[in-house]
Amino acid sequence: MRNILVTGAAGFIGSNFVQYFTSKYPDYNIIVLDKLTYAGNIHNLDPVKDKIKFIQGDICDRSLVEKIFKEEEINGVIHFAAESHVDNSIKTPFIFTETNVLGTHVLLDTAKNIWGEGSENKFVHISTDEVFGTLEQIPEDLAEKIAKDQVKTILEMSEEDRHKYYFYENRQIAPNSPYSASKAGSDMIARAYFETFKMNVNITNCSNNYGPYQHKEKLIPNTIKLALEDKKVPVYGTGANVRDWLYVLDHCKAIDMVFHNAKAGERYCIGGHNEMHNIDIVKLILNHLGKTEDLIEFVTDRKGHDLRYAIDPTKIGNDLGWKPETRFSEGIIQTIDWYLEHREWLA
Repeated sequence: MRNILVTGAAGFIGSNFVQYFTSKYPDYNIIVLDKLTYAGNIHNLDPVKDKIKFIQGDICDRSLVEKIFKEEEINGVIHFAAESHVDNSIKTPFIFTETNVLGTHVLLDTAKNIWGEGSENKFVHISTDEVFGTLEQIPEDLAEKIAKDQVKTILEMSEEDRHKYYFYENRQIAPNSPYSASKAGSDMIARAYFETFKMNVNITNCSNNYGPYQHKEKLIPNTIKLALEDKKVPVYGTGANVRDWLYVLDHCKAIDMVFHNAKAGERYCIGGHNEMHNIDIVKLILNHLGKTEDLIEFVTDRKGHDLRYAIDPTKIGNDLGWKPETRFSEGIIQTIDWYLEHREWLA
């Protein structure tokens, strides 16, 4: 039996992962550590509450983390816990530094001290593509090809163009917000513990996730909530910012593969092959809900707002056999319908 500590699992991606993981590996002993900040919802874990052990606490609390490692005989960590809302990081940046950098360091150092240097026990650090900064917009002729078949287009690109237009594992770190800077810092600490102490650490950098249980502050659930209330839907700038959307269950499957099969020290970029302009996401949701585009309200752009994110997930496909399974056209409808059936998550 594996005794696995999953941090931040009352949040969006973590709760989806624990539901997936406990179903696939019923013999694993899953211990969830979550502070239950505003972004954490204990009811996200209701479907698995009898299959896990839940501990409310802060990853920055070293004595608590050490106690959990010892008493639960932890021999694997999957680390989701983080402050993640960019707007909040602009208002209160030090909270992000404390949780994302110091909290990650506490977990890694505790694991190193208890497991010992060179341990085979696995530590997977979940991060974001935002650590790489921003990308250039794709030229129109290339954008047309991508719209038809992004996977084929990426494979046909030269390495130079791929590295110019997509994030990849060895790209220079260049964060542009306090949030992404704090995540970049935590990535570097995780890397250092592999290099210095030979810990079995992996780092994953994912694109924008969507799906059930996402907090209402994020673009998709926020748009759904406001549209259902016939309120104005704010869109930053002109809505031209591009994100690569990854269905959360596909992400969970990728993390599973990294946890069980990745070599120590490897970093993996995980993307959905689904580039969309923010304004097109909003229009799609309004259309599906039978609302008019008159609800759209363009507002002053966010400070330091990155123009475009997009991931080339070739490495994880080649190394571990993972690929995104959910087309955005299907996943977004499933997601909207889930929120319609679970409106309490938007309350």
